[in-house]
Amino acid sequence: MHIDKLTRIDLNLLVILQVLLEEQSVTRAATRLNVSQSALSKSLSRLRLHLQDPLFTRTAHGLKPTSHALHLQQHLPKLLQGLYQLTQAPSFDPVNSDRHFSISMLESAYATLLPTFIGPLLQQASHIHLDVLGWKEGSMQDLQKGKVEFGITGIDYGERQQLKIDNLPDELAYKILFSDHQTCLVNDQHPALQRVKNNTWDMESYLSCNHLQVSCDGNKFWAIDFALDRHNKQRNIISTLPDFYGGASVCAHSDLIFTLPSSFVPHAQKLYPLKQIPLPFPLNGMAYVLLWHRDNTDEPGHRWVRNMICDSIDNAFKHDIK
Repeated sequence: MHIDKLTRIDLNLLVILQVLLEEQSVTRAATRLNVSQSALSKSLSRLRLHLQDPLFTRTAHGLKPTSHALHLQQHLPKLLQGLYQLTQAPSFDPVNSDRHFSISMLESAYATLLPTFIGPLLQQASHIHLDVLGWKEGSMQDLQKGKVEFGITGIDYGERQQLKIDNLPDELAYKILFSDHQTCLVNDQHPALQRVKNNTWDMESYLSCNHLQVSCDGNKFWAIDFALDRHNKQRNIISTLPDFYGGASVCAHSDLIFTLPSSFVPHAQKLYPLKQIPLPFPLNGMAYVLLWHRDNTDEPGHRWVRNMICDSIDNAFKHDIK
């Protein structure tokens, strides 16, 4: 394609040609384009020169297109529509879009957050493709490099309930989706249940038990472990697992204590006869956050999907959103 040759022709002439083909009258075409007949006749002369074809012959009933003009008429509307679309501001039509989006999610968020937005999102944009990936050690870098559009992970609160975002890359933006806190699950015969009942469930009792841990983002230790370490204390972690459902299963079939975000408790209790008991000492909470690259903040499709995720979760957890 000799694209440089396009500089030799005024693309406005193609619009004039289309109107002439539709009206087949210089008078009507000039009126429609809001130009004089003389100016339109000069444009037609330029068209004939560029296209090396007379394009129209005059008859008693108006302009009659030549065979070449009729051939152009078959392709010109689609071409002009394409040019028009190129000149429009970025937009997104969820009903007709077939775009692909990807989102990396922390495993505990699958059961808690995914059901709140996947239905409404695909209901309004039934042709888009949404790839849901597990959150892993390199997911933050994938967001930075544009390999995935969205991420949902957990970030801890620090003192004065300020989210710890110091380590968040500058390229990424975030929004809090849902705030949560840590709690404990035990099997229905666990000795800790009696301690809770007798009001003797405290930090020492907690630390005297054996524990299981879910590894998130490649980290074996959670904020609770770092908080305990500041007091020269630590949990006796007997088993480390890669996912929360596995943790719930091990908890149900052992005397290990499972410390986890409270939002996952109902999902675990649907599968196993587990009992929830409180964490017996204060610990700052955590939040599930939506992450994305700042370059995508104003992109219409990205913004629409992002708003659908945030609004759906907000509607489901209004009383807990911060």
